[in-house]
Amino acid sequence: MINSRQKGARGEREYAKVLTEMGYKSRRGCQFAGGEDSPDVVGGILGTHVEVKRVEKLNIEKAIDQAVRDCGKNVPYVAHRKNGREWLVTLRLSDLKDFARLIHQEMILAEYD
Repeated sequence: MINSRQKGARGEREYAKVLTEMGYKSRRGCQFAGGEDSPDVVGGILGTHVEVKRVEKLNIEKAIDQAVRDCGKNVPYVAHRKNGREWLVTLRLSDLKDFARLIHQEMILAEYD
């Protein structure tokens, strides 16, 4: 259990670093109870809630359900990666339009920074 928790924390830090390199200021969240108040990654794409999974075998439906349950009013998505593979992002099709809108808003704001 400790090893999987440590791997999860490493994955969260790794994903936060990737987002930061893409121009989205991010850091690993404070994990205490799950939910809107304790996301896996803080910052990132404003208005979204990410569930980070760094596992070889992922039940994506379960991960999406967790993101939806914890997202509050934010757009939920899952960022996931296996060893030796690149990061993937999964979200519900019904959230795609809002997700794209939030990314577009971030791009516009970045032009004025």
